[in-house]
Amino acid sequence: MSGLLLVGASGLAREATAVAVMLQHDGPVNIVDDNPATWGTLHGMTPVLGSVDLVAEVVDLQVVLTLGQGRHRRRVVVRLDMLGVDPARYTSLVHPRVVLPGSCHIGTGSVVLDGVVLTADVEVGDHVVLMPHVTLTHGCTVGDFATLCAGVSLGGDVMVGEAAYIGMNASVRQGVHIGSGATVGMGSVVLNDVPAGETWAGVPARPIRTGVHA
Repeated sequence: MSGLLLVGASGLAREATAVAVMLQHDGPVNIVDDNPATWGTLHGMTPVLGSVDLVAEVVDLQVVLTLGQGRHRRRVVVRLDMLGVDPARYTSLVHPRVVLPGSCHIGTGSVVLDGVVLTADVEVGDHVVLMPHVTLTHGCTVGDFATLCAGVSLGGDVMVGEAAYIGMNASVRQGVHIGSGATVGMGSVVLNDVPAGETWAGVPARPIRTGVHA
């Protein structure tokens, strides 16, 4: 395949484009987005071709989802699957300065930005976003569609559930489990397990909203 198609005209798309340029990705980089106001415009320096459904038509381009919320990325994957998009078209973008130890793994379709550190035995799922200077220490597992914002630090053996969102500069104590669809507020210090779908914030972090995310 030649070229790259980013799904979502977002700030993340600009960052992903910069990584693709540094990686000297083959072919042009383009964006698709469901907002008609963006069609035929430039997002930064990247053309927006049209709606997300174009992914199914432009079959010679690799695909990266650049939507900030994991639940939105998950919905797009389901939508594209219904349109017959081959999962083999998804590719990951990992900043060239990120060191990936042999015992660590990054899944398909993930975006990993500058300064991210993976130490040992770290498992990152599919369509995950790791923003700058995230630290994942030994034995951490990050579920599919999770989003870890800039400066997040996970202690050893932390488990982050599918489509969870951890805000900027939050810290999570070793062995803690962040449930699927949970949200952790920026700057929080998480000392206890966060149940699925709940929102926690503060130092130490406490629940501020309960209920499973859609």
